[in-house]
Amino acid sequence: MKNIALLLITMLFLSCGDDKEVLLPVAKETLVADVKDHSPIYFFFKLEEKDTIVDVNRNNSISSTNWLFNIDKRLPLRKVILEVKKLQNKKEGSAHKNTLSENYFTYTDTVKKSLAFMPFTKVHFKLEKPDFNIVYFHLDRNDLVHFNELVFAKSQLQEFINKLPKQSRIYFSFDKGMSFGKYIEWTFFVKQLDYKENSIKVNEKRVYIY
Repeated sequence: MKNIALLLITMLFLSCGDDKEVLLPVAKETLVADVKDHSPIYFFFKLEEKDTIVDVNRNNSISSTNWLFNIDKRLPLRKVILEVKKLQNKKEGSAHKNTLSENYFTYTDTVKKSLAFMPFTKVHFKLEKPDFNIVYFHLDRNDLVHFNELVFAKSQLQEFINKLPKQSRIYFSFDKGMSFGKYIEWTFFVKQLDYKENSIKVNEKRVYIY
């Protein structure tokens, strides 16, 4: 496998030996800087008439390696996650799976101007609305937050979290129509919020999309 340092470090990510391109999501920090022993998987943005198609190149997906999901930021989240779930299931069901291997979304760190990686191996994506007994915030494509019957600005989310009962367990759900790039942006935003004041617990292993 080629070392990750040989990959193109830019928003414009070219598939090996192909003239297709993937415009990567962006963020201002690096969660994981380097991944060894990997297989790249490409999610290309494609238009057919007025419909957006997720064109997945999974030819290099070797089950025993770490998988790098290079996903075009313009693609609709729901369509992306449908394909991600298929690949997650494929890897889990493989007889050659390495239990230590991980799955990562790739993105560009605009501060360091380098390729970076977001691990999501243990995330279970659910393409449905959460149960009525779950406390959750729904994040939409227009940077608004929905909580019960309330709708408020992204900048007010911390304030609402601070008002929750102590030791509440919360979930986040995402608008299925948002772009994948917006999903990555929201994911970083909720990661940097402060949950310690009321000992709020966030279930990061279950993500709802509807």
